[in-house]
Amino acid sequence: MLDLRGKKAFIAGIGDDQGFGWAIAKALAEAGAEILIGTWAPIVKIFKTSWANGKFDESRKMTNGKMMEYLKLYPMDAMYDTMADVPEEVKANKRYAELSHYAISDVARLVHEDFGQIDILVHSLANAPEVTKNLLDTSRQGYLAAMSSSAYSLISLLSHFGPIMKPHSSVLSLTYIASERACPGYGGGMSSAKAALESDTRTLAWEAGRKWNIRVNAISAGAYRSRAARAIGMIDDMIAYSKANAPLVKDLHGEEIGNAAAFLVSPLASGITGQVLFVDNGLHAMALAVDSHALQKNPIYTQTPATA
Repeated sequence: MLDLRGKKAFIAGIGDDQGFGWAIAKALAEAGAEILIGTWAPIVKIFKTSWANGKFDESRKMTNGKMMEYLKLYPMDAMYDTMADVPEEVKANKRYAELSHYAISDVARLVHEDFGQIDILVHSLANAPEVTKNLLDTSRQGYLAAMSSSAYSLISLLSHFGPIMKPHSSVLSLTYIASERACPGYGGGMSSAKAALESDTRTLAWEAGRKWNIRVNAISAGAYRSRAARAIGMIDDMIAYSKANAPLVKDLHGEEIGNAAAFLVSPLASGITGQVLFVDNGLHAMALAVDSHALQKNPIYTQTPATA
């Protein structure tokens, strides 16, 4: 039985109850872990208000009848390692003006002061300001912004949180198959950032394993209609493509990502590190788009799934 009682998990990147960060938090809470949340600084007030007003209540319900809770929420902006890195115009922005200590190093320090050590670190962060642009049309600034917030942020998080994580702790990030295969429409440098994230996962597994005895893994999740995914503008097409071509003809559910994450960060996966685990209904295994018109003359490609 998966048991995370007594474990503290810091999950960076929860902004609502729709994304993978939330699904992972809930799965860890179901297993008994205590949850700490890092939320993008400009939306902290919106998140807290939505939580207080019951907007997330249905999503918070756990199988034991209780409601998912968190120990503390920390405003965070993963673009900045220290507050000295934050431009003055950002500090003065009305969405940041009431906040302080939201750089990664500050958040790690505050978590340590509040709770001592943690056991689990989840990186559920990705952003590309030009994600709707083709790679050829992406500016240098947009490309580097995607790499900074979506890939380097994992390095910074682990660099600052690693010293306050217990031996045998676990780090997990989220990636996508566009890291290794062309996915038209997934632009703005996001595919490049995911490729870097996966490469870094392997290198960090070596470095953090030898330095702190910490495991580092990633989940490559399939198409899922989160708020962030809707910003890409083609998520419904991606979901339809998966249903038409994946071995399992069904929607991908957040709980499936959460359950896989809970396993990977648990002692049950104590021998697994440097791994990218696909949770995508098996789409990654396919070399053919079986819904292609070029294949429809062969009846093998028009089989309907078994219902039993």
